[in-house]
Amino acid sequence: MNLFYTSSINGHLATLPEEEARHCIQALRHKVGDLIYLTDGKGGMYEARIVETGKKKCLAEIEKALPPNGRRNHFLHVAIAPTKNIARLEWFLEKATEIGIDEVTPFIGEHSERRKLREGRLEKVLAAAMKQSLKAYLPKLNSLCSFREFIHQPMEQGIQKFIAYLGEGVKGHLKDNYQPGRGVCILIGPEGGFSLQEVQEAIAAGFVPVSLGPSRLRTETAGIVACHTVNLLND
Repeated sequence: MNLFYTSSINGHLATLPEEEARHCIQALRHKVGDLIYLTDGKGGMYEARIVETGKKKCLAEIEKALPPNGRRNHFLHVAIAPTKNIARLEWFLEKATEIGIDEVTPFIGEHSERRKLREGRLEKVLAAAMKQSLKAYLPKLNSLCSFREFIHQPMEQGIQKFIAYLGEGVKGHLKDNYQPGRGVCILIGPEGGFSLQEVQEAIAAGFVPVSLGPSRLRTETAGIVACHTVNLLND
């Protein structure tokens, strides 16, 4: 089953974006009359039939709404410092989407080695992972911000807030502090780790320092461990 992503659905007519249309028509050789599957990234999944094609164009008429895949009973937001090797951040985004994540915020910390991102490229990684894992929800990618901007921004009431840390003052493992069913935001530091001042500021802003295990993990590995832990506790 190939799943296509489009945000352009008007009534019963869906228009695939140019890149999706080329993949559908030219690579997969779909034609008028073929049945395809669509998601709008917001929970909608549909069975649709192609009614018009072109080299960069594909229109499909929706015939049936399908049960959405990927809906969970909790909200997971990971704020993560981009890795120096951008491929590692892309790997995190891909695997976190497959496991289950709702929102990602990249931030710049004191020890960050990467301070610029091609957000359009990262959006494509998220969309591809959503389609590959047959999910109906596209994780939200926020713009790159500073660590201090992020920890002081308002969050919904009831969200649990954690900072992954290996130093003194850790309140135990994430799995022993997170309450299943609740929304959660987890901070994952850069390859050089959080500075002591950043940890203190995060604690003052309501973030609880927790461990992800005894090993020192790479940034992208820590992000995956956090995602897996939260999702496993909610199974």
